[in-house]
Amino acid sequence: MTQPRSDALLDRMMTLHPKIIDLTLDRMHRILTALGAPQTKLPPVIHIAGTNGKGSTLAMIRAGLEGANLATHAYTSPHLARFHERIRLRGDLIDEDHLSDLLDTCLAANGPETITYFEITTAAALKAFADTPADYTLLEVGLGGRVDATNVVDTPALTVITPVDLDHQQFLGDTLAAIAREKAGILKPRVPVVIGPQKDEALEVIEDRARGLSAPILAHGQHWHVSSERERLIFQDETGLLDLPLPALAGPHQIQNAGTAIAALRALGRGDPEAAMRDATWPARMQRLRRGPLVDTAPGAELWLDGGHNPHAARAISATLDTLPSRPTYLICGMLNTKDVTGYMAPLARHAANLTAVSIPGQTATLSASDTARAASEAGLSATTAESVEAALTAIVSHTPEARILICGSLYLAGEILKTNG
Repeated sequence: MTQPRSDALLDRMMTLHPKIIDLTLDRMHRILTALGAPQTKLPPVIHIAGTNGKGSTLAMIRAGLEGANLATHAYTSPHLARFHERIRLRGDLIDEDHLSDLLDTCLAANGPETITYFEITTAAALKAFADTPADYTLLEVGLGGRVDATNVVDTPALTVITPVDLDHQQFLGDTLAAIAREKAGILKPRVPVVIGPQKDEALEVIEDRARGLSAPILAHGQHWHVSSERERLIFQDETGLLDLPLPALAGPHQIQNAGTAIAALRALGRGDPEAAMRDATWPARMQRLRRGPLVDTAPGAELWLDGGHNPHAARAISATLDTLPSRPTYLICGMLNTKDVTGYMAPLARHAANLTAVSIPGQTATLSASDTARAASEAGLSATTAESVEAALTAIVSHTPEARILICGSLYLAGEILKTNG
């Protein structure tokens, strides 16, 4: 099978800088100038940072805007199965020809200069958005915020900060306050900021930054509240109360993400909150797998997929499992060696009869299956290893055909599953 032209161009982009992550905005400003400053020509931008819930919150904001017939661009990362998932133009994934031409343009504009993969592909997304009329542009931060490649828009319409927790400490700092300071780097003078639920240490940093910029604050627990009652979502702010369906995205943690999304729509004064709850989709976030080769391998089992990879995400998974009917639960887990593996597994230990550890195919930073199993044991889990997810699945259903099986630990593993499961 012939490799798509965009894949060959993306492979070339991976070679343009010796480091995968090198946080600075200098290279972004250079290439954006060469491209004609597309960041100054975007439809109104909603810029979203945070440690957890960015993608889910973005998906609900997008559903709410599109439910009100507002054409919306969206930029997210990383992708799961194909790069095209990162760039949505007016609601649709960018097509192959458009993406390939765009990447060619960016490579030519960059010339022989060094630039990271994320920077040049972000520049490509911004040019695509600037060239295509729409009502709004949703930008998800890749890492941190202050020096993230998306932080090049001087006056967004709105900024949003979802829950901040410890993650990527080697790049963002080893305290919650330091990480919150990096996330709050997306705030802009006099631009309203919607703040999702935060620990006090993070909230103080974000609010201090906002006050210093005269940025109006819309914070959870102060300016808006959200809860679930009798299988409904209740949102309240100073303009009134909304009684809505529960979010389509699974898990009790989505209530807080839904509140953040609704607060954003209310701040914009546009969008349909009911559509935000009803129509949002976000793969690999407690996603039930209902068809495909893996499901066929285990027809009596209940298969779930989640790409969360830090302790906060694991606590959200645990809370979701608490809401499901009792069923023997098994984990198939692969993780990167840059993550807090034991911290991730600890909240899951009480749910799982066993964890089967696997390595993540094609990832040089994968933790070996044996090391993952060792960390699971340290977290109190019974653990084994397998050559692959398929082998792990076969082994589990051989003795517990009706098991609930959660494949988890990494978005990269989740992407492999979505590719192989169709």
